[in-house]
Amino acid sequence: MSSIARYFQFKELKTSYKTETVAGLTTFVAMAYILFVNPTVLSVAGMDAGAVFTATAIASGIATLFMGIVARYPIAVAPGLGVNAFFSYSVVLGMGIKWQTAMAGILVAAIIFLLITFFKIREKIINIIPQDLKVAIAAGIGLFIAFIGLHNAGLIVANKDTMVSLGHLSTPTTLLSIFGIVVTLVLMSRKIPASIFIGMVLTSLLGIVTGIIKLPHSIVAPAPSLAPTMGASINALGTINSLQMVIVILTFLLVTFFDTAGTLIGLAEQAGFMKDNQMPRAGRALMSDAVGMTVGAVIGTSPTSAFVESSSGIAIGGRTGFASVVTGGLFFLSLFFSPLLSVVTPQVTAPALVVVGILMAENLRKIHWQDLAIAAPCFLIVIGMPLTYSISNGIALGFIVYPITMIVTGRAKKVHPLMYVLALVFLVFLFALDA
Repeated sequence: MSSIARYFQFKELKTSYKTETVAGLTTFVAMAYILFVNPTVLSVAGMDAGAVFTATAIASGIATLFMGIVARYPIAVAPGLGVNAFFSYSVVLGMGIKWQTAMAGILVAAIIFLLITFFKIREKIINIIPQDLKVAIAAGIGLFIAFIGLHNAGLIVANKDTMVSLGHLSTPTTLLSIFGIVVTLVLMSRKIPASIFIGMVLTSLLGIVTGIIKLPHSIVAPAPSLAPTMGASINALGTINSLQMVIVILTFLLVTFFDTAGTLIGLAEQAGFMKDNQMPRAGRALMSDAVGMTVGAVIGTSPTSAFVESSSGIAIGGRTGFASVVTGGLFFLSLFFSPLLSVVTPQVTAPALVVVGILMAENLRKIHWQDLAIAAPCFLIVIGMPLTYSISNGIALGFIVYPITMIVTGRAKKVHPLMYVLALVFLVFLFALDA
């Protein structure tokens, strides 16, 4: 035990086994909702929910253990909300691409991810895309997944006269979601740890009590088989043969790329890990989600990223990778609780999507709105995602307009050459979709 304490530097970081264990448990409870939300979102694309549950737990466990043991940070990694919505709603439903082909796209993006992380190119690429566009992407994804959540809740419905309108509030499932949203927001406002998870539990219990949701046949059971999704991405690699898929792969890279980088920096600041504006062992930390993304693509789940919910464990004293070891271990233990999937309906997960969307919208304040040349492309990114029902379309609109507004304001030289290339690629992409 003393060797473990030395490896994780308990003495230097003034922590203990008890503190790190409680921190790891707290982080797990705070983010456990992803085990049930992710299968719900990916099943929309036609994937087997049970297999996705198992893949989510395994990919999260491996990536989080890597973060804990190799990078030695109390930061957990799991499939991210937003990029999973992009997979199901934009790529599969919106573009009509089979989920197997889309998963192959994730695998290609993951391999590129591994390479650019290993050769330390990732940090350099981050600096190419303007900060305002990065945060606009995060904010836009927030609005997009919140829109999906409100639709799943029945609060927003299609309307042939006004395009969208308010749903029927008297519908039992809609009332259940409204309860979940209100309860979760109350818990979040009171800064209660694991608010999203608790909100989902309370919503599920109310659904069971009122008869809206049927009780599961059991609580504990063997982990669902990975057979429906295992290796599907590898078998579908040959179907990546269009410009459309190139854009899809690029979007997977962009979204996951900046999501993890931004989260890592924010959590490192919170925990006091930053030294001279640099994050020690940053390469190892970035590699953890690259590993998780690769494993997830092979076994059948969307890209992983560092989870901001790790802040709950850091807040109560988690300072070492041992906390992540605990969290990773709990992900593997959770494999035996798949029967609860039947309780977590779209109406139960809708509040989680709405609340996470609210949290991601916080990025809007970081955009320089007073500078129209920057504000315009950022606005198009943010508004384009929910209104076109596509994350990639939103990014395309902003990336095309950005060089134009910068050129006409005499700042053409401030735009990195790669941004001009990306603008051209996205322009071709939009016209290709319209063909």
